[in-house]
Amino acid sequence: MDLTDDYRRYSRRVLATLIRVVGDFDLAEEAMQEAFLAASRQWPDMGVPDNPVAWLVRCGRNKAIDQIRRRQTAEHYLQSELLQQEWGSAEPEPEPGVLQDDPLRLIFTCCHPGLPLEAQLAMTLREMCGLTTEQVASGLLQKPATVAQRIVRAKRKIRDAGIPYEVPELKVLPQRLRVVLRVIYLLFNEGYTSSDGESLLDVSLSAEAIRLAELLAELQPVAEVFGLLALMLLHDARRPARQDRHGELVTLEDQDRSLWNQDQIRLGIQWLMTALQQPPAGSYTLQAAIAAIHAEARRAEDTDWAQIAGLYEVLYRQEPSPVVALNRAVAVAMADTPAAGLALLDQLAGQKAIQSYHLYHAARADFLRRTGRYREARQAYQRALELTRQEPERRFLARKLVELEKTAPG
Repeated sequence: MDLTDDYRRYSRRVLATLIRVVGDFDLAEEAMQEAFLAASRQWPDMGVPDNPVAWLVRCGRNKAIDQIRRRQTAEHYLQSELLQQEWGSAEPEPEPGVLQDDPLRLIFTCCHPGLPLEAQLAMTLREMCGLTTEQVASGLLQKPATVAQRIVRAKRKIRDAGIPYEVPELKVLPQRLRVVLRVIYLLFNEGYTSSDGESLLDVSLSAEAIRLAELLAELQPVAEVFGLLALMLLHDARRPARQDRHGELVTLEDQDRSLWNQDQIRLGIQWLMTALQQPPAGSYTLQAAIAAIHAEARRAEDTDWAQIAGLYEVLYRQEPSPVVALNRAVAVAMADTPAAGLALLDQLAGQKAIQSYHLYHAARADFLRRTGRYREARQAYQRALELTRQEPERRFLARKLVELEKTAPG
């Protein structure tokens, strides 16, 4: 029985609950893997349970207890009330005033202020998204060895410092919100555009990110939560058009806009309007406003690129990151000329992090091609191809190289 889809759908939620139950990240990961192995052997005969998550959590809990007994090094775990209680459901009763959601608990644990910021991000991507260390490093534009060390240290700090596994009290929630919003968006991005592998999309990750943002909107109804929710809904509305029937990448310019989810667009714009009622607009609200301009353009040529470029200018003043600068350059190239966008990209050339980002080289290749600098365009496409680990993107860039060779040989 192939449990690939079930693993994608349930594994992060099962892991989040097991971490809370057994109080150990590595043991919970091992127990989850054993639970899915047991499911692959038992579900073909017994059928998929009515509540697969509860079954997997109960099985994983029992596997964890077996591991502890075999190791005989952590007797205090066996005396834990959580491990000795009988589990009728994977969902405990919510406590008053606290939203009881294990994935949300896990995010707040990984994003505890007692951990360095980069460790918070790496931990969340590793535990919430299930990414490999290499994927996390790619998403953070860092070296895998550095990320691996940060994750190990963060797990040790959580254990040794007794960092609580909980959604914080409402009075301290605003102080913790910024990083949590960032990691939810990183979770969404990994589902919307997978960092490597054969698939462009992982719908379960993007759906989980949207669900968590909806929970946060109930818990902390502030503008940037609304802005993030709007941004993700507006991006996700384009998902049906981002691949053709063969699974190949389709760029925004070439997408069949009739396939966009109009109900999701309307909902996203509603959340955006709610966010804009609480000025000043933060970074997620500004990005949602940009996504709304794309969503409202009936054709690619109807896009108001000048307005988008202006919004990116405001966003860059708030968040002067290389990725925002890259997106601003693309908008300027579309609103003005490719040469104008290329000039902005050239200003980023000295930033080390951006040189390992494949989309920087892909954008530069496109601008160089449009300005007739074909030899440099070819080199930039090749560099982007070297840095890309996701197969649909690799095939797209390879096609661009072939087209360039046909139109501008030599």
